[in-house]
Amino acid sequence: MQFIKNIFSPILAVMKFIQEHFKAMLFLLLLFLLFAPQSEEDLKPNNLEEIHLAGPIMEVSEVVKQIDEAASNTFVKGILLNVDSPGGAVAPSIEVAYAIKRAKEQKPVVVYASGTIASGSYYASIWANEIIANPGSMVGSIGVIMQGADVSALMQKIGIKSQSVQAGKYKKVGATDREWTEYEKNELNKVIQGTYDLFTSDVATARGLDINKRDNFANAHIFTAHQAKDVGLVDSIGVAYDAKKRVVELSGVSEPLWNEEDKFDKLMKKLSAQTAVTLHTYFPELVLR
Repeated sequence: MQFIKNIFSPILAVMKFIQEHFKAMLFLLLLFLLFAPQSEEDLKPNNLEEIHLAGPIMEVSEVVKQIDEAASNTFVKGILLNVDSPGGAVAPSIEVAYAIKRAKEQKPVVVYASGTIASGSYYASIWANEIIANPGSMVGSIGVIMQGADVSALMQKIGIKSQSVQAGKYKKVGATDREWTEYEKNELNKVIQGTYDLFTSDVATARGLDINKRDNFANAHIFTAHQAKDVGLVDSIGVAYDAKKRVVELSGVSEPLWNEEDKFDKLMKKLSAQTAVTLHTYFPELVLR
């Protein structure tokens, strides 16, 4: 009896291990089925990268990281930035713009305006080799705004008074508990005008436009794709197929292999953008739009 038990002990040990770790093994199996390559094609690294810039521009660390990684990846020969954004905060827009500028020094970068490419999202795109706009896209709105609510009437109605201690004449500039004074508006206008000058100067430099004629391409004008091409804001009109084809041409790859963005990553980006918008509602800042 002991002899038979010794013979089957390895099998029994395996069965016991499976029983004790069944859930973990099932989880690993599911992971393998989800992420295992389906063909030899999946084993090849992609040589072209498509990156999406969508929604209000508030938090861009992930997009900047993707651009920088694609730029330094020796397998990747060209980058397509797919843009559909109404704009956003100044600093994040410039972060993306400079990431594109860095990437352009190493490999071709094409921007495709798949929906809206306006204000901050246009700023983010200016240093690309080319900007291709969907025929139905909206382009431009090169301007700067800072706005805030005056909730003093509501506060008075519900019996709330604000109080603060500050040093510096302009420390409460932009406060929502009262109407802004004239000197506060002048102070904000100084910042807004300075930012507008920076914005339009960079657009003119990147796109080869005459800064002295900025009222033609800036001044918060909103253009159709064809109108934007006429004033020099975009290079050509086309759809996603044309934009990808152009990246292939500029990169010189013979067998284009595009990356596929993970659905979970896209969902997390969307949630992150929505959270940023919610926070911006309560903590307004200088916005390009």
